[in-house]
Amino acid sequence: MWKPRLIESARTKYLGIVDALEADIRAGRVARGDRLPAQRAIAEALGVDLTTVTRAFNEAGRRGLVAAQAGRGTFIREAMDGEGGDVAQPLIDLSMNIPPQPAAFDFRKLLPHGIAGVLGNANGLLRLHYQDSTGSEPDRHAGAHWLAQRIEGVTADRVVVAGGAQSALFAVSELLLNRGDVVAAGAMTYPGLKAVVLQKGLVVAPLDMDDKGILPEAFERACRERGAKLLYVIPSIDNPTTATLPEDRRRALASIARQYDVAIIEDDPYAPLLPERRLSIAELAPDITWHIATLSKCATPALRVAYVVAPSSTLALRLAGVLRATILMAPPLMSALVSRWIADGALDDLARAIREENVERQKLAASILGGSGYAADPHGHHLWLRLPDPWRAADFAAHADRAGVSIVPASAFATVTNPEEAVRISLGVAPDRGDLEDGLTQLASLISQPTLGTKAVV
Repeated sequence: MWKPRLIESARTKYLGIVDALEADIRAGRVARGDRLPAQRAIAEALGVDLTTVTRAFNEAGRRGLVAAQAGRGTFIREAMDGEGGDVAQPLIDLSMNIPPQPAAFDFRKLLPHGIAGVLGNANGLLRLHYQDSTGSEPDRHAGAHWLAQRIEGVTADRVVVAGGAQSALFAVSELLLNRGDVVAAGAMTYPGLKAVVLQKGLVVAPLDMDDKGILPEAFERACRERGAKLLYVIPSIDNPTTATLPEDRRRALASIARQYDVAIIEDDPYAPLLPERRLSIAELAPDITWHIATLSKCATPALRVAYVVAPSSTLALRLAGVLRATILMAPPLMSALVSRWIADGALDDLARAIREENVERQKLAASILGGSGYAADPHGHHLWLRLPDPWRAADFAAHADRAGVSIVPASAFATVTNPEEAVRISLGVAPDRGDLEDGLTQLASLISQPTLGTKAVV
């Protein structure tokens, strides 16, 4: 194992660590494939702070000297840049909002086993053929069965199987809206909606929010003064603010939408992570609500499967027509795999395991960032960190990136011109809690250095 040292003549300490490591690799003093000591151990050995070591690791990755291996650590690459081999990836990614993969569910085994089971069925090879754009009848029935846990009375003829929530969101917008129409959405909202708005030439009416989510009076004002045609809302563990709408607000939003003849898109990917059932807007206003339920946040985004509950069977068929013209169909093999997991209970077990892992990761975050004034749901896999003065979100994210930690500033979610100074931190993408702890520690270190917020990042 490499004996930590640094070259004193280097321009900065972190470059001194990288230069020393590279020199030792080239000289053969450390072998290709060797594992590096933990970042904390290097910091203690050299008498430097952890941020310095993380920046050194990040620079070593950029130079192609090292590569991180999920759950194992960081290793000297077998091939340096210019010698072939894979391109090194960033060391700590807290930007992608994907669920953690619980240790009890090894997707390297779970996916092949499940697919083999699908194909081994008497009609399994039919899953390799083209399917209806609504989704196959067995898959729609499976989706209705799964959704019945949160939407009372849902039937298969109202369910459409889509290739992920983003394609569903675009398809519903394509069906309902024309260029120039106004969409009401939170002042902070899902970037995927912003992409649809830009693509279709729509206009967003930003809605004021508090720690419980969208304010109904702001929505009513957007309907009355802006002529909103659609309300977009994430009712459970909102992305990015983490707020969950209480039942009275859900009722108020549904009532206002009905009063002004406004359609609702209820994008609810995080509901399976909540330990208790919440009344869905689709139950309160089934005739005007399009409910989107993806597997990306309660299982894995790799499945590319989402269910859409349309207000009626007729509108479900019209939505399928839009999907036919865009993505044609959801991936049949993955859809069948999800149906199998619904039938044998594996999907619910997986969502429960993800929820439990989220709880542990949120506890870890609280132990490191507890005094930093952030919002979080204990069962979700992201948090919303409001930054102290003089930090600005873009500068904070840039400094974090230089320290080897990737996060997302508020501007990515904002529908207003001057958003609050905050960043979203995703806890799920880190391969293990050790990497997550390193990343969060770097962010805590940055927060404790407010003077950095007054310095330009070059």
